[in-house]
Amino acid sequence: MKKIVLRAAAICALFLAPAIAEAAEGFATANVNMRSGPSTRYPAVSMIPAGESVEIHGCLADLPWCDVSFYGGRGWVAGRYVQANYRRNRVYVEPQYYRPLGIPTVVFQFDRYWDRNYRSRDFYRDRDRWRRGPDWVDDNRRPRDWERQRDRDRRDWERDRARQEREWTRDQAREQRERDRDRQNWERNRRDGERWDDQAGGDNRREWERRRDREGVRVREDFEDGYGGARPAPLIRCQAMDPSCVE
Repeated sequence: MKKIVLRAAAICALFLAPAIAEAAEGFATANVNMRSGPSTRYPAVSMIPAGESVEIHGCLADLPWCDVSFYGGRGWVAGRYVQANYRRNRVYVEPQYYRPLGIPTVVFQFDRYWDRNYRSRDFYRDRDRWRRGPDWVDDNRRPRDWERQRDRDRRDWERDRARQEREWTRDQAREQRERDRDRQNWERNRRDGERWDDQAGGDNRREWERRRDREGVRVREDFEDGYGGARPAPLIRCQAMDPSCVE
């Protein structure tokens, strides 16, 4: 019995393994360079046009950089330039979305990553210098430059996210104003239509009365109504063989 249970668990693991290994889908929000490491100082691998889709293999826990694939190439893109679908909305790839989106937290292992992806690249021959980090390529740099660069990257990412949120809020407000304007136009047109119907009905009534008078119906004047000419006497249709009718 125990062997059967273990065998069933192994089969389930085989079916679940592709889903776990599958990369999350993302979208570039601008024309952005895909680089050979998680910094703008690493050599560029290729350029991803705005709106193109990428596969997100993982993101760093301490820096907003993600390992992505684009048209067979592999590299790193800053998270402030990548969005993913989350609950029918596009969100920037941030640590709070890693788990819901199925994005694992990864580390940048220079030797393994470069050996696997960049052996045919020109910058691969300088890997010994790049291995020390992008801020160590120039030997005159101070060791803490990478920390300042990290802080600058984080501030830039937060600024871009705030700008995107302001633009989204402004677009929502504009759409709401357009909806309100359309509703007001609809109500105004409805009121104008009702007034037109009332006016048209009154005109039709008056035209019917004028046409009735033009037909030459025999009438008589009633002087006993007590109005003394204050208003026209009512028009009364004569009955047949009525001697009081005046032609």
